[in-house]
Amino acid sequence: MNKLYITLLALFFVVSCDILEFDDSINNSPNSPSEAAAQQLLANAMMSLSGISSNTTGEFLGQYLSETQYVVSSLYPSGGVSFYGWYQGPLINLESVLTDEFSTVTSDNQLAVAKILKAYYFWHLTDRWGDVPYSEALKGSENITPVYDTQQSIYTNLFTLLKEADAQIDVNGTLPSDIIYSGDMSKWKKLGNTIRLLMALRLSEVDATTGESEFNDALTAGVMTSNDDNFVYQHLADANNQNYWHSQIEVDGREWWALTETLVDLMEPYGDPRLEVYGDPARTSGNYVGLPIGSPAAAQNTEDFSLLGAAIREQDAPVYLVTYAQVLFAKAEAKELNWITEDAETNYNEAIEQSFLQWTGSTNGLAAFMAQPDITFNAANALEQIATQRYVHLFMHGYEAWAEWRRTGFPGFALSDGNAVPLRQSYTETEAFNNTENYNEAIQRQFGGSDGIYDAIWWDK
Repeated sequence: MNKLYITLLALFFVVSCDILEFDDSINNSPNSPSEAAAQQLLANAMMSLSGISSNTTGEFLGQYLSETQYVVSSLYPSGGVSFYGWYQGPLINLESVLTDEFSTVTSDNQLAVAKILKAYYFWHLTDRWGDVPYSEALKGSENITPVYDTQQSIYTNLFTLLKEADAQIDVNGTLPSDIIYSGDMSKWKKLGNTIRLLMALRLSEVDATTGESEFNDALTAGVMTSNDDNFVYQHLADANNQNYWHSQIEVDGREWWALTETLVDLMEPYGDPRLEVYGDPARTSGNYVGLPIGSPAAAQNTEDFSLLGAAIREQDAPVYLVTYAQVLFAKAEAKELNWITEDAETNYNEAIEQSFLQWTGSTNGLAAFMAQPDITFNAANALEQIATQRYVHLFMHGYEAWAEWRRTGFPGFALSDGNAVPLRQSYTETEAFNNTENYNEAIQRQFGGSDGIYDAIWWDK
């Protein structure tokens, strides 16, 4: 792991010629500043957000997309996956803001947003791999072999970090270079509390007491109240910041991904209008046809299956990361868990309505959709209904859908040519080589010495 933590520092330093006794005004170029401003570092960290959703691995794990050409990619290969890029990119930017090591003087709002984003990124990492370097990470040459913190301790620390951010935010202030909320600090405040609410629900099967407490505390502090609060990464109609799927499909002409049979079977029989946004009808039949995930026999004519929809592959298509509908689904489930007193059915119905508005821009077809027996709220089957409709809503946020599937078991995921869906991603072999002692301790503590993709992480019970 030495490459991970040493090379990070080089990102922000300009080498100075200390051996030459030049005047500082000559040495320092105004076009190559030796310090990065906090707003630059925060904007850089925000630029990496699309990568959480815009990749094929997450969509395979969440069973949204099935590979049409190189089918082995969706057969759940067991090799390790590196998390280095997240440390080398957004996390070192955020750490630089929080430690004020490379940046100019920071404001409370900048510090608060750095904490929210740090929590969001680390939540993403630990839910994929399990234990990861945290407390000793991002120290540069001071520590090139950081220990792996337990997932439980990381969750505990992130809860604290998000509460600190909530208390630190000045809603009457602003945030320079904010490419997410344009400086609206009330929305950042709601986002931080919403992340805490969703993290708390993740503990439902492993530590319900803490989960309930954190859930209610976040709810009281103030979470998202409309789709206007959604945490969205908006791509641009510009090749320098365009949608990944646009570059792959529209620019490079690759028809490598079809909607899965898993997804289409949950939507098409119910006439779900969101399906018209998610994918296109198969060109040969004019019907919505899902491709069984990971099946070699299915890698045939892409015209027989539903490929990604035009809206999803637009150059400036948004990436939905945390949404109001998720809050409503979470509250519906929390009522079923007896964590809150709000009505589950009301929140469930409103969640689907807000999902329709988010994805289609209207509620056309909503009444007919909700009137169907499998969709109409049923207290006897509420947890499965909530989980299933949350899954449909989370389209193209594969890692989040995969995490919720691991926690709830819903909806039923298909085998990938006989291979079960993984329960985690394994560490890269580079870690075993460069950070051997801490790597071995981590896999022994978690999985009895194994580093496999079918070893359950802490909250996955």
